[in-house]
Amino acid sequence: MSDKKPTPNKEEKKSLGRRDFIKGAALTAASFYIFPRYVLGGPGFVAPSDKFNVAGIGVGGMGRANLLNLSSQNIVALCDVDKEYANKAFTKLDDDLSRAQTRLSSAKTEQERKSINDQITNFRQLKEQYPKAKQFQDYREMFDKMKKDIDGVVIATPDHTHAVIAMEAIRRKKHLYVQKPLTYTVHEARTLAEAARKAKIITQMGNQGHSSEGARLINEWIWDGAIGSVHTVFAWTNRPMAYWPQGQARPTNTVAVPATLNWDLFVGPAPMRPYHPDYHPFAWRGWTDFGVGALGDMGAHLLDHPNWALKLGPPVSVEASSTPWGGTKEDPRVSYPLATQITYEFAARENMPPVKLIWTDGGIMPPRPEELDISENMNTGGGVIMVGDKGKLMHDTYGSNPRLLPKSRMESYKQPAKTIPRIDVSHEMDWVRCCKDGKKQPSSNFDYAGPLTETMLLGMIAPRFPGKKLSWDSANLKFTNSPEATQFVTREYRQGWGLNV
Repeated sequence: MSDKKPTPNKEEKKSLGRRDFIKGAALTAASFYIFPRYVLGGPGFVAPSDKFNVAGIGVGGMGRANLLNLSSQNIVALCDVDKEYANKAFTKLDDDLSRAQTRLSSAKTEQERKSINDQITNFRQLKEQYPKAKQFQDYREMFDKMKKDIDGVVIATPDHTHAVIAMEAIRRKKHLYVQKPLTYTVHEARTLAEAARKAKIITQMGNQGHSSEGARLINEWIWDGAIGSVHTVFAWTNRPMAYWPQGQARPTNTVAVPATLNWDLFVGPAPMRPYHPDYHPFAWRGWTDFGVGALGDMGAHLLDHPNWALKLGPPVSVEASSTPWGGTKEDPRVSYPLATQITYEFAARENMPPVKLIWTDGGIMPPRPEELDISENMNTGGGVIMVGDKGKLMHDTYGSNPRLLPKSRMESYKQPAKTIPRIDVSHEMDWVRCCKDGKKQPSSNFDYAGPLTETMLLGMIAPRFPGKKLSWDSANLKFTNSPEATQFVTREYRQGWGLNV
């Protein structure tokens, strides 16, 4: 019997998907010609068939940063409800490139030079691809017209539209990279994770610190018993200070909608509001219609590491206090408080004790650890302190700069072996690598990011019921002692919008 596989006939070839056909063709070619890649296309050459076709939805802000890290792939489509805002992000690439080259000339270390050179390469690659990418305002039109030309989608739109766009991508079997927070509601986070798992697509949430070396060190130290059994965690951020407005009433003056902005698409599943520049661009995060505040923004970068290292699972309760909400008597709670304190309680897990996690934002800082060297300041921008029965571990936002306290403990600590696989590419490119391989998920896939997002968003419900400890039943997605709070686990969608599960 011959080991050679039969050649597909013409009809069979027609039935093959684009990616399957390319993969099969590559394998057939490899069986006859065993040449190094550089022989075919020169050093560093990447064949077009090896590249991943990416569509960006929401590309004027963080979406552009994601696409820069994906610029070695095929950027085939760009979609944004605001044409002018999106175009500005790409037309300034020349200026960005010039500034990077200036920084390179004054770089002092090899690591700094490498980082800037990587940025320069990304700027050049994205600049080259931008004119070639097809442009859209409506993601549904993009999906309909591009069809199989898209392998994966990056979603970096305002929080309130993440889930409805992502669900459409899942229905079309597109791999997904979704910015944090994964969704706007707890119910959406649960639903999206389940749908992605069923569709067998590759997913990643945009909490890039999850791919960092610091994140892995934190886990390995905690699991090594470096600070003993952790019972208390403090996490803080200075946001929204100096980033976006909160604690204010809705604007009442009339402003014309810019000609390049599709306001109906921006509002999407939220209640329709008149356009105002207080909402867009970027300022949307502090408004309850469109964003989920400081915890939704930074929780994925700060709660991520204790959640991972301590294997927290869902909280059993959440309680909050805050400064006043923004709004009026007739139109209350339209924007989030300027500052909140949220206390989560987590049950014992495996051989780990119960944990109390205290989140603060708006510039509220936790008590300074007594073990912190007098010469060292706490990072006012944000950080985490884990308190164990044998010491403390502190790190900055994104899991960066982890260290044991006091300093002498860090200096004498014999670090354990590195047991967690390291990520040697960007968070975005790790997603692409997993998409191409098809054998495993990246580390912040929706099965991890979904539950983390649920925890974050529960913390955004609690300030609506100040001083009340809300008991959470994760399995049934409800608060057992507050039907009123349970109403905020999901939301009503504007007519014509929804998850359509």
